[in-house]
Amino acid sequence: MKTALISGATRGIGLGISTLLARQGYALTLTARDAERLDAVAAELRAAGAADIVTVAADMADGDGIERVLGAHSERFDTMSALVLNAGVGTAGALADASMRRFDKTLAVNLRAPVQLIQGALPMLRAGAAADPGRGAKVIALASMAGVYAEAGLAVYGAAKAALISLIATLNAEESPNGVTATSIAPGYVDTEMSAWIHDRIPPERMLAVNDVVEMVDALLRLSSRAVVPNIVMSRAGTDGFHA
Repeated sequence: MKTALISGATRGIGLGISTLLARQGYALTLTARDAERLDAVAAELRAAGAADIVTVAADMADGDGIERVLGAHSERFDTMSALVLNAGVGTAGALADASMRRFDKTLAVNLRAPVQLIQGALPMLRAGAAADPGRGAKVIALASMAGVYAEAGLAVYGAAKAALISLIATLNAEESPNGVTATSIAPGYVDTEMSAWIHDRIPPERMLAVNDVVEMVDALLRLSSRAVVPNIVMSRAGTDGFHA
């Protein structure tokens, strides 16, 4: 049985990926902050075909909450076919005005949480890879184009995502011999609630669609364990490809 743990699973890209995997018969561990919405989404995904679902309400800025998520998956499934690091927080504003409190929160959710999730999941990912050596186990991390190309007003967010991209590259160097391969996806603006703040400059119809990212995740999960794709940049049509 294929299993996946998905953070930020109830909205936007995370919900799209969760729905895709449910339709493919995965057993899922879903986490997000809103317990009521988690339950509602879990019911929808069971109806869509998920083999089994575990839900854990947790804030990715809370290390104890992350441990509860990992423990719940381990208790139910033992192995892990895919770890999807989707939960994130955005922060916009000039570097000169960035608050250190917001900096700490951005780093906690966008970088520290992925490190903790990867560390805790690695034994289960290695076991998942051993159970399916042809496919291996996958880690998918949602980064941002702001982590690849500098974007004015996104210094803190971009720095966190750049670090996430580097983390994923190093994970490949260390774990791909064990069948655990990883990819960061760095899209420009995607039409989700998180991008609503910039609708006055970039309307939703000019943003990437959630399903564009979901389709990319689907393709990555179907690769053999011999293929390593460290990072994918997805730019928006009508741009020069170097701006989110």
